[in-house]
Amino acid sequence: MTADPPPGDQARFEERLDEIRGRIDRASGDPASVRIVAVTKGFGLDRIRMALAAGLVDIGENYATELVGKARDLAGGAAGVTATDPGAPAPSTGPTWHFLGAIQRNKVARLAPVVDWWQTVSRVEEGTAIARRRPGATVLVQVDVAGLPGRGGCSPQQVGEVVAALRDEDLAVVGLMAVGSPGTPEEARPGFALVSRLADTLSLPVRSMGMSDDLDVALAEGSTMVRLGRSLFGPRPPRP
Repeated sequence: MTADPPPGDQARFEERLDEIRGRIDRASGDPASVRIVAVTKGFGLDRIRMALAAGLVDIGENYATELVGKARDLAGGAAGVTATDPGAPAPSTGPTWHFLGAIQRNKVARLAPVVDWWQTVSRVEEGTAIARRRPGATVLVQVDVAGLPGRGGCSPQQVGEVVAALRDEDLAVVGLMAVGSPGTPEEARPGFALVSRLADTLSLPVRSMGMSDDLDVALAEGSTMVRLGRSLFGPRPPRP
């Protein structure tokens, strides 16, 4: 296991976190309702410990193997986070793990004992796989607001149907998630506004919208959850 981060690194992290909280205070109509998900994709355990030490418990990962491995290592190899025990309950201490990557049904069994929030559900088949391994799991429906090839999410027209079907699968559908359209933050605004309207229509309280570059616009359009990596930790190391 890696060592705890040096005090200087921790201090710099907390400075960045203070800057982010200032942005949230200025941009959001309800700053107290906004949750920060620290996205640690590509970073080591020291960055997760850094976030936890600063009071951030929501940790996001994009890759199944990386998430499961970090959860296992952070827990010291404790039961409940191993790939061979898919039916075990999630750990009661430590981070709240958010899965932010594409959901592959053949990896759900490995993720189910660990993941607390599934943020990228866009098809009923994905929800069925999650419900089989983790009944009652908390999920967000990802909405494709860009309409570009390769982007995850269901179309805005399908959101209501997908939400209803996932609820029939005994899943706790609590909100919607979106990745902003490419371009300037202002170009992402219409998509974020659309997601907020859909969430209002469906009485869903959570809107996971906004990353390091466009979080101010997302917050102005009603985001209650922002997913931040670079603005908290600095440049992400290259993926091997």
